[in-house]
Amino acid sequence: MSRTSDWPLPPDSLRLALPPALLQKLAGHPLSRDLYPSSLGHYRRAHGHQMSREQHDDHLLIYCSEGQGRLRTGDNEQAVGCGDLIWLPPGQPHAYQADATSPWSISWVHLRGDSANWLRSAAGYSDGAVRHWGLQHALVGGFAQLLEARHSGYRFQPFLLAASRLRALLCQLPLLSPVRDAGMDLDGLHAYMRDNLHQRLELAQLAAFCNLSKFHFVNRYRAQTGRTPVQHFLHLKIEYACQLLDSSGCGIAQVSQAVGYDDSYYFSRLFSKVMGLSPSAYRKRLSQGRGGA
Repeated sequence: MSRTSDWPLPPDSLRLALPPALLQKLAGHPLSRDLYPSSLGHYRRAHGHQMSREQHDDHLLIYCSEGQGRLRTGDNEQAVGCGDLIWLPPGQPHAYQADATSPWSISWVHLRGDSANWLRSAAGYSDGAVRHWGLQHALVGGFAQLLEARHSGYRFQPFLLAASRLRALLCQLPLLSPVRDAGMDLDGLHAYMRDNLHQRLELAQLAAFCNLSKFHFVNRYRAQTGRTPVQHFLHLKIEYACQLLDSSGCGIAQVSQAVGYDDSYYFSRLFSKVMGLSPSAYRKRLSQGRGGA
C-alpha cells in the first residue's frame, strides 16, 4: 500500500488509515472488493504539507477546497487551486506540496479495486491528473460523508458504507458540469444552505463555501438571482418553518429551534416579515381551512 504522509496534523484535520484486517474484509466482500478506501483524511490550511512518492500502488484522489498547491508528475509541474480534483493512478511517481503563502485545504482518499481505472477514465482523467470541478456540493459533501466512518472502532459495516459512498461519489463525476471560475455553483450553494437550515450560517461562511470575498460573493449572487444570499437563506428557513407548522405538532419554540433560532420571539418577527403574519396566526389560518388546496 502506498504510504500516507506522516506530516503533523494541523487543527481540525484528520488522517485515517485502515488496519490490514479491515482492508482484507473489504477486498473480499462482494459489495466492496472492486472499489474501497484504504486510507482517507482531511487537512485544513496545511502549512508545510508536502509528499513525494516514487513507488505508488493504489489510486489517490485529492480535492482542494481552499488555497493552493503544486503537483509534479514526471517532467510536468502544475498549479493546483480551489475546486481542483487530482486523480493519481497506481504506478505514477509524483510529488505535491501546499503553497507557502496560501496553503491548501484538501480532502483525500487512497482507494483500490478493479473499478477504479474505469471510473477514472469515465471522469475524464485519461489525459491528465487534474481537473477543475469547482466547489460543488456533490464533492464537498461526498468527501465529508466518507469521513463519517471515523469513531466506529474500525467496525466493518461503517466502512462497507464508506465504500458504497465512494462509488457514488466517483459515479457522479461524469454527470457534473465543471464550474467556471467566473460563476458560482448555485445548486451546490443552495444545497449547502438546505443542509444547514438548523444553523445560523453567517455571510462569511457562505462566501467561503464559494471561495470568494464577502463583497464579491454578494455582488455575484445578486447579479445571478436578484436577491442577497442572506435573504435566500432566510426564505429557505421560513419555507421549512411553514412545512413544520403545516405538518407537525411542534410548538412555535420547537419550530424556531429547528430553523436555527433559540429566541422564538426573534424567529416570530422574521416569520411575520416574510409571511405577513405570525407563526401562530399562520397555523390558525390553516386549521380554519384557509390554507389553500
